[in-house]
Amino acid sequence: MIATCLEPISALVVLPGSAPVGLAAERTTGRILQVQRQRPNQEVAALAVDPAGDGGLTGLALSPSYSEDELIYAYITTPIDNRVVRIAPGDIPKPVLAGIPRGRTGNAGALAVDSHGMLLVATGNAGNPAAAEDPQSLAGKVLRIDTFGHPAPGNPGGSKMLVSGLHAPGGLCVDPLTNELWITDHEPDHDLLDRVLPGRPLGRAAWTWPGGIGAAGCAVMLGRIQVAFASGAPMFVLGIGPAGTFVGPSLQIPLERYGRISAAALSPDGRKIWLGTVNKTGGKPISSDERVFVLPDLVGPGGGQD
Repeated sequence: MIATCLEPISALVVLPGSAPVGLAAERTTGRILQVQRQRPNQEVAALAVDPAGDGGLTGLALSPSYSEDELIYAYITTPIDNRVVRIAPGDIPKPVLAGIPRGRTGNAGALAVDSHGMLLVATGNAGNPAAAEDPQSLAGKVLRIDTFGHPAPGNPGGSKMLVSGLHAPGGLCVDPLTNELWITDHEPDHDLLDRVLPGRPLGRAAWTWPGGIGAAGCAVMLGRIQVAFASGAPMFVLGIGPAGTFVGPSLQIPLERYGRISAAALSPDGRKIWLGTVNKTGGKPISSDERVFVLPDLVGPGGGQD
């Protein structure tokens, strides 16, 4: 166990270096906490957020040069919009990309950094599916921007947008070996795992789960994508094959002792997955919730693959 007695955890990042230290985002409070085993939780920032409509503080990413600048990026909901902000030590948060539509629902977003040091931003549709298909709207998209909020070099058509058609993203993860981008999403009656192909519509999902079981944070570890569920369902593991295919049987890792899990992050060595719980949101919390914990590779070399 890394940390206990937090509020519902919406996002995690793991700091570079040999010591297992991470940052945990609390969705409803807007707090970012440094968490480390056998150390008190330390508040790094407290952002003013509006948690209505599944919003609040829902995404975290580290600067590509975090070891030098210690910059943190966060996806937050305000009373007027959803936005990406930059947090520097000892300074007030500065907007990087503002004006992402907000609505009664569909406000959660996710962040990641690609191999070129660009920010990847998954935005909800703000409760308006038409906005997700509107090229003039930032809602329901995967955006790729530089750290100042400008369209990243190499984007299709010079736009901020990589793809459109998202509903309510739960997690965004980059394969450290291939740099492929994956995203979990929710429709009213099922959850999806999408492979993002820049400039193309999302199209048919790579994988679906019926019944709306809350596909949330994801991480790609040792050639396998691992998806956590905010419903308390077992973690789902798929071996990734060439061109977005899957190989071997899908696996499920029961995590009943932890309950509902929303946040996931890969350790710097790529061999452990950090997870954060959301049991206070419709679950059965225990006295130590919410918790951040770490799992090693539970599948083993080649497990789940041909």
